[in-house]
Amino acid sequence: MAENPRSVPALFLERTGKTPEAEAFRHPADGGWRSLTWRQAEARVRAVASGLSALGLAPEERCAILASTRLEWLLADFGILCAGGATTTIYPSSTAEECAYILSDSGSAYCFAEGDEQVAKLAARRPELPALRKVIAIDGRATPDGWVTTLEELERLGRERDAALPGRFEETAEAVKAGDLATLVYTSGTTGRPKGVELTHRCWVEQSAAVEATGILDHPEPLQFFWLPLSHVFGKMIGTAQLRIGFPTAVDGRIEKIVENLGSVRPTFVCAVPRIFEKVHAKVLQGARDGGAVKHAIFQWALGVGREVVRLRREGRAPGALLAAQHALADRLVFAKVRALFGGRLRFFISGSAPLAREVQEFFAALGVEILEGYGLTESSAATHVNLPGRARPGTVGPALPGIEVRIAGDGEVLMRGAWIMRGYHGRPADTADALDDQGWLHTGDIGLLDRDGFLAITDRKKDLIKTSGGKYVAPQELEGRLKALCPEISQVVVHGERRNYVTALVTLDAAAMEAWAARAGLAGLAMDGLVAQPRVRKLVQDAVDRLNAGLPRYATVKKFALLPAEFSEAAGEVTPSQKLKRKVIEARYRDVLDGLYASGDLSTRE
Repeated sequence: MAENPRSVPALFLERTGKTPEAEAFRHPADGGWRSLTWRQAEARVRAVASGLSALGLAPEERCAILASTRLEWLLADFGILCAGGATTTIYPSSTAEECAYILSDSGSAYCFAEGDEQVAKLAARRPELPALRKVIAIDGRATPDGWVTTLEELERLGRERDAALPGRFEETAEAVKAGDLATLVYTSGTTGRPKGVELTHRCWVEQSAAVEATGILDHPEPLQFFWLPLSHVFGKMIGTAQLRIGFPTAVDGRIEKIVENLGSVRPTFVCAVPRIFEKVHAKVLQGARDGGAVKHAIFQWALGVGREVVRLRREGRAPGALLAAQHALADRLVFAKVRALFGGRLRFFISGSAPLAREVQEFFAALGVEILEGYGLTESSAATHVNLPGRARPGTVGPALPGIEVRIAGDGEVLMRGAWIMRGYHGRPADTADALDDQGWLHTGDIGLLDRDGFLAITDRKKDLIKTSGGKYVAPQELEGRLKALCPEISQVVVHGERRNYVTALVTLDAAAMEAWAARAGLAGLAMDGLVAQPRVRKLVQDAVDRLNAGLPRYATVKKFALLPAEFSEAAGEVTPSQKLKRKVIEARYRDVLDGLYASGDLSTRE
């Protein structure tokens, strides 16, 4: 292979050639973990790729994956690319209608489906999918008519072809060009139908080189635990970086197993999304309160010590002897126990996909857990910016990766240009022209600021900015993140106020946190709809709102809020698979509730 690989297949084969006996992946098996070396991974990817070639997969022809995060997802993806095809990603939570739309819009000819449940979605829409020639079931069963085969059968077919046509696998892989389509990722679709983002092999190869150049993983024996949806571009990005750098990954997408897996895998780094950190933040605070007054007091003292040490270190100063001794005691009594939840070897988390509240990031920093916030879009193959170990600036997403140009437009929009910006939107030239100008700048739709050292701070989505009837602009995501950090019992917040005379909010509560709160308050067993009607619960949230408002200009303060009895959910169509709130959907659904927050006629609350 060439010294500088031009495609993902070239990158994959370079890795398997360099370190064939090194560990590549771990996956759950027989109640524990089973490892695959790069040599073993290459054998399975070769079988998948050759099997797809035997079925007739053509260059750049789309092959979809409809499965949860698991080893077979990765093997299928690399197999598709090594066969010269392009991977279309579909969230396993997608409905049959959503699956049919993506398969039809992408023109996918094949689809890997996890099991019988996912196959059933496709079968229900089969008449609408004439281009879909075959479904490969990872766990499910083949059908008598041959429309559904199994992954086992595909790999058997591939091994037979590889034996009959030696060297053909390598020829096909080496024929893939940098500008060929590699991945078609559909945006989560917070508004309207999702668009297919075309990402080429050059995108992934160039980005992986930039990630390596940062040195972010230059620590002994790196080991990743990965659970994020591989249907999301964040997961695809870290997978290609793994090929470049060669670290092993333990992969298991079962959300309910995260805590257990962290303890058994003992990773050195983990990629996650802000929602996870918010939940852990709430859980740690709840545990401290539940331990009684003395334990809670010790925790608060330790937290204060940790924050002071972090502040001094960021200023380039060392803590004095007394503070250092206090910090050592706080670490032994509190911080080490929290870090043990993550396996005890964790060097950092990487946070992406959505904004992380600064308060949450600084809380973890005080505990000795570094969260490196990064930034990117589907249209930029995920990562364009990331904070680095020991050089992170809270409130920013870090500097640009090598190879990415950034500038701020006159209206505050972040513009980016570089080798791993998308080719365009699949079959949507007008949308592509709106997003990519004639100089190659991607108009991100995000509002941001660049400091003198090139660190980028994202303040909000351009389309989400609220303009009150008084002409003032309010950034809702910032207020939402800060409010959740101020009250661990809060689960979700939608700040509202477009063309209104003041700002309001819809608030949902975390079920587990409220169950613990209710037990302490003597309200155990009361359902959520009963809890939200309790004056003490309203006061709990009001106190947090008051603390939020104390640091805001008057026009941005949340004057009123409504507590809702259920969290916004993907099943209800209120959040995307990546857990982004669908604001327009929520505001339309709760229009009567929102209107009620403006119906009192109380002039004292207006701007």
